[in-house]
Amino acid sequence: MTHSTQQILSPYDLHRIELRNRLAVAPMTRITATEDGFPTQTMFDYYTRFAKGGFGLVLTEGIYTDQAFSQGYRFQPGLADDGQALAWTAFNRDMQANGARVFAQLMHAGALSQGNIYRTHTVAPSAVRPKGEQMAFYHGNGPYPEPKQMTDAEIDEAIRGFGQAAHRAVHVAGFSGVEIHGANGYLLDQFLGAHTNLRTDRWGGSTKARVQLLVDVVNSVRLGIGNAAPVGIRISQGKVNDFASKWPGGEADAELIFGTLADAGVDFIHVTEREAWQPAFEGTGDSLVALARRFAPNVTIIANGGLHTAQRISQALEAGADIVTVGRGALANPDLPMILAKGREPREFDSSILQPIASIKDDELAMQLAG
Repeated sequence: MTHSTQQILSPYDLHRIELRNRLAVAPMTRITATEDGFPTQTMFDYYTRFAKGGFGLVLTEGIYTDQAFSQGYRFQPGLADDGQALAWTAFNRDMQANGARVFAQLMHAGALSQGNIYRTHTVAPSAVRPKGEQMAFYHGNGPYPEPKQMTDAEIDEAIRGFGQAAHRAVHVAGFSGVEIHGANGYLLDQFLGAHTNLRTDRWGGSTKARVQLLVDVVNSVRLGIGNAAPVGIRISQGKVNDFASKWPGGEADAELIFGTLADAGVDFIHVTEREAWQPAFEGTGDSLVALARRFAPNVTIIANGGLHTAQRISQALEAGADIVTVGRGALANPDLPMILAKGREPREFDSSILQPIASIKDDELAMQLAG
């Protein structure tokens, strides 16, 4: 076993949660819950294979937080009531018995919602129609509708929803931690974005003002779970409907965003880019991972984005990450930690394992579980 592989497979303590290695499964929307947001055996089989394959940490797909505007997709799981939360309890016990911890990713879709059983319209910081088209991969069709600008009461409701869902995640469902989804163009990222947040009240204007909602959500989540489990947040520049998006303030924005989140008391920041090793901004050399490490020096940094090989994973750790999440690499290699421990090359990702929608084909899943 090489030195870099030893580092990848070394244990890591994340806010008193002992992880058996530095490899984690990235959150990936699979839309295999029931129509009313309850997890299914298909979901549990999907996640369990990663625990059995040796991953130290699994991050769930985005789970909606309330019975208002948070749901983004049909067949998305929720933590909007105790019944939905209780349905995860046996699963979390099984995952821990197989050596893996699971963090619930809490998500509010905002203007990018394309399937919500509770509401017929969408909301956002401002009435700005999202770029692009809804994703057929997740049962979407046609352009995104123009959202309604959120009222102060609706903003407060969304903040409370994150805190209440976090409480259910840890104290009812038995998750080992919580990740707030502040990335990829969903609601919190819409507040952070200068082009999607045109407000002139306390929620809009400068970068410092636009990051405030993220801070308030962190505080709400912390209030919901106390110090019982780690709390982190996922951050990106690119969006699911705008991959090329960049923060207009460059490194100054990175310093303010990462520094503010660190000061808010997050235990980890999960940075995701299309190619995590690339410079974050034109004309500079540091990746977003390196900037997160520089501006949040005492926070666990999780890196994501095209890190599917031992070399890329090792480079991300050297750049400042403590943990690396893999998406396509995990789909192709649910036993990736075992593969690396044996010095073998990971299998290439084959997109044919996905159906026309974003769930894994049953025969492929059965084959991987058997293997």
